[in-house]
Parts: sequence; structure tokens; C-alpha cells
Amino acid sequence: MRTVGIVLAGGESRRFGSPKAFAKLGQRYFYEIAIDALKVCCDEVIIVTRPELVDNYPVEVGVITDVAEFAGLGPLAGILSAMESVEADRYIVLPCDMPYVDEAVIGKLLVQHEQAVTAVVVDGRQHPLVSIWDRSVKGNLREALDNGQLRVMPVLKSSGVRWIDGSLLTDDEKRVFTNMNTPEVLERG
Repeated sequence: MRTVGIVLAGGESRRFGSPKAFAKLGQRYFYEIAIDALKVCCDEVIIVTRPELVDNYPVEVGVITDVAEFAGLGPLAGILSAMESVEADRYIVLPCDMPYVDEAVIGKLLVQHEQAVTAVVVDGRQHPLVSIWDRSVKGNLREALDNGQLRVMPVLKSSGVRWIDGSLLTDDEKRVFTNMNTPEVLERG
């Protein structure tokens, strides 16, 4: 079964103030940490980013941008763009701004995946972008985007999402599944 990792790094990072993919935890960029978390379980890992950031990544990193018709329309556009760029049976999605998600967490999530979409929930808060999407969901993604539906949750509901409690994936789920939306959140790390 072919598995492709998708690092979502196309957000505008308004609250963070600079592209989050190039923020650092220790000496490593967030995008490097995300790639490492995914590559153990994936045959290939690609980053989906904005056109103006493509040249900031090293040549050896697989980088794409959104397909033209959905450019800049958020995470659903990024996931669909990756699915259209690289053929696989399933896709493991990880936003670049969760640097505490590691390969062990991804491996445990993959074990929990059965069909359609599997995503994480922590203390009732859903994290739909730490998830696994089967190829079969691609049609639902395209239909949503064609209809101007940019929100992730309705697509997950219509696809039959299975929510996995973060405590099954790590002992430190609150920290691991925290989005680094501001530099202050990163400093508190």
C-alpha cells in the first residue's frame, strides 16, 4: 500500500508574523521536523506551500503549490493538490506548525486507520489536519472545492471520519497537538 505524507505549509501565518514552516524548534525548521515525522511511515513526503515560498526550500525537498483552480483556498486545496500531484492509496496529513508530532505519533495514528479518514481529537478539540485520508476521499474533496466549500469538517463528516483520542497516540497530547500559531505559544513550548 503506497503512502504519501503531506506537509501543509501554505498558510499566511498572520498571527505568527512570518512563514511558520521556517520557524525553528531548537536548530531545526518546522518543515524539517514534519518531514522527519512522516518519512518513516511514508513512501514519499511532499510539502504544499505558497508559490512565493517554493524557492526557500532545499532542492531535494519535494515541494508543490496548489492546483491553479484552487490556489490559496486553504488546507482542502492543499490536500487535493497533493493527491492530484502524487498517486497513493492513502495520504498522511500534517500541518507544519505542530513540531511536537513525531514519527511515533504518526506510526500509532497509522495503526488506528481503517478507512476513509482518521483524525485526532484531544479533550473534545478536533485536529482534522493531523489525519490520514484514503484516495477514495479525493472525489469528496474536489466536489467540496468545486462548490466553494473550504471548511474541512463538512468534508470529514461526509467522508466518514473516525476520530482517535490523542491520548492513544502520546502521553503528552496537549503539548504534542498544539498549533504554534504565535511566537508566544512557541516560546512557552
